[in-house]
Amino acid sequence: MSNIKGIAHIAIQAKDFDEVIRFYTKALNFKIAHTWALPEFNLEKAAMLVSSDGHTFIEVFDYEAQIAAQGRKALEHEEIKHGALLHFALTVENASEAYKTAIHFGAKNCVPPATMELGYPVIKVNNALVYSPNGEVIEFIEKVNFQPFN
Repeated sequence: MSNIKGIAHIAIQAKDFDEVIRFYTKALNFKIAHTWALPEFNLEKAAMLVSSDGHTFIEVFDYEAQIAAQGRKALEHEEIKHGALLHFALTVENASEAYKTAIHFGAKNCVPPATMELGYPVIKVNNALVYSPNGEVIEFIEKVNFQPFN
């Protein structure tokens, strides 16, 4: 039996904290669940955002925070950085609608809405990907019934 129950949250570092909060709350309908500061980590602003279903959390740190991280943070003029984390996916009712809303609120196209057929037996996946205004890659994916191999 595993002690792992699931992913608790994804943490991102915001180049513009207020803009990132606005994007996730307005475009993606997240709510602010909690805010805090930790001076010992040079952290002036942090927020935990929660999705409308209450199951997905995104932690946002200000740009100057000195927190445990993979790779290095994107500089002001850099839009995308590659590292071990490639993207994170949000389950949505309609990938095309989520994509359009994100673009409306400042996201940029990464992969437009499409239906893909994966593997054998074929599983159809409806998804789309955007670059948020902060630079992280967000996938919008409609519910897929992935089952573990036995």
